[in-house]
Amino acid sequence: MMNKYVIFFSLLIFSAFNTIAIAQNVNTKEDSLHYVQLTGIVVNDSLQRLPYTAVYDKSTSRGVICDYFGYFALVVHPGDTIQFSFIGFKKKTFIVPEPEIGSNDLSIVTLLESDTIMSAPVNVYPWPSREQFAEAFINLEIDNDAINRAKERMSPQEMAFVYGVMGTDANLAYKAQSQHYLNQVYYRGQQAPNNLFNPVSWGNFLKSLNNGDLKIMP
Repeated sequence: MMNKYVIFFSLLIFSAFNTIAIAQNVNTKEDSLHYVQLTGIVVNDSLQRLPYTAVYDKSTSRGVICDYFGYFALVVHPGDTIQFSFIGFKKKTFIVPEPEIGSNDLSIVTLLESDTIMSAPVNVYPWPSREQFAEAFINLEIDNDAINRAKERMSPQEMAFVYGVMGTDANLAYKAQSQHYLNQVYYRGQQAPNNLFNPVSWGNFLKSLNNGDLKIMP
């Protein structure tokens, strides 16, 4: 009976020491695996920021997406492999180093190189041969409806009609008011001239009419 109690107490003491050893081992691992706050920006060859770049921690299978300004923030461990990927650029990896003593923050600037994909040139022709294309191009009938409508819109009759129905804007109204005010100041205290009774103006008008510069519209 005494031997049973001795064996029981021996097993109990052994289990207690084993539990303490396991707990110390776990605490040692947790102390050695400390966290690092990794922040930074991603830029291209021209030092322009790359928004929405994928930042992936291959060691922990976690990641984030950069914001519109190419900035990111991720909690990592020293020794983790960080991968940066963006469409049209080569992927880049970064190994997280040990931070400085007394600091858990690490900031980096990652530069991604352009990834040029070359493909064989493809010539697309709407006709089976160049001869058929030349023949179709020569015999092409151009629609002149748009040109005819533009010419009609630019005729003197049409321009006069548009001028009559189009209202004035603020700029034209300001210029007209300013000119009217200047005329009042210039001819203050005297009668403004009337070119209807000016013989020089009539002479210039008849001269322009005889030279064909002016035409009388029917």
